[in-house]
Amino acid sequence: MSELHKFIFDGLPVRGAIVRLTDSWQEILQRRAGNKDTGAYPEAVSTLLGEMTAAGVLMQSNIKFNGALVFQVMGDGPVKLAVAEVQSDLSLRATATLVGEANLPLRGQLAPLAELVNAHGAGRCAVTLDPKDRQPGQNPYQGVVPLNDGAGGRFERLSDALQFYMMQSEQLDTVMVLAANDQIAAGLMLQRMPVKGEANLAAATESGEAEHDAQGLNEEYNRVATLASSLTQQELLTLDVETILRRLFWEEKLLRFAPQADEQAPRFACTCSRDRVAAMLTSLGEEEVDSIVAERGKIEVGCDFCGQQYQFDAIDAARLFTEVQKQPPSSSSVQ
Repeated sequence: MSELHKFIFDGLPVRGAIVRLTDSWQEILQRRAGNKDTGAYPEAVSTLLGEMTAAGVLMQSNIKFNGALVFQVMGDGPVKLAVAEVQSDLSLRATATLVGEANLPLRGQLAPLAELVNAHGAGRCAVTLDPKDRQPGQNPYQGVVPLNDGAGGRFERLSDALQFYMMQSEQLDTVMVLAANDQIAAGLMLQRMPVKGEANLAAATESGEAEHDAQGLNEEYNRVATLASSLTQQELLTLDVETILRRLFWEEKLLRFAPQADEQAPRFACTCSRDRVAAMLTSLGEEEVDSIVAERGKIEVGCDFCGQQYQFDAIDAARLFTEVQKQPPSSSSVQ
């Protein structure tokens, strides 16, 4: 069963979370493999997508937000776009769009991010927060950073790109360790939390108090961050959560957050629906929809995330652009 564990370090402004996705991750891969139009992902792609999905759960778990966190990497490599979407209740889905040969070897147990997505330096990483009950005129929040390190190099690991994103977009020191195979997608994240009264400390610089406090906090954070960074991909994939935390932080006092009664474990769930597909077709316009029906006899739309197929024949298409009171009866159903 998929699981998420959150914790903080007693006396330190550092929070952490560790996730292990098993059944939910396997369902994502199985649905893709069962899609006759696409087939299974190459190993390097599934590894990258698993790392992204684990990272998405970790990021969503650390924010108080009622809506979807959408984590994307896009670029000019054989993986044109990869998306992991995690709702506030930790339901999740993920998919990748391939435009070229993606049968690349893993680097150890890590997906080769640069070759898969950022082949020629045009890759980007984006995190979008899309509110569930968006108000009129309200736009989702989005942060975007390049998949380059700022010194002319390309990030080779997704975790490095995410640590860079957190510092650039959120001003948060972050350590992230990610790993995935065909059975498990897992991740560990540590973040230094903003210090309460930080502005007041800054104002006290003249007395040297702020500098002294900041130095102490930096040293403490760097110590636990170094411990977290020592976790290997093999350990992350093969050890249980209790063993990982004990091995890494056996000298630290961890305060664990017990799951609330109404909290759910991470799980696969797709938000696609026939109504959403109908809205998408309506946005294309009547002329475009009619031309597709005339050419193919019907419109078939498959969900990239779950593989569900939706069909619209000529009568269904006409209903999309007809006033409700004049609509003919539907002749088709979800396939």
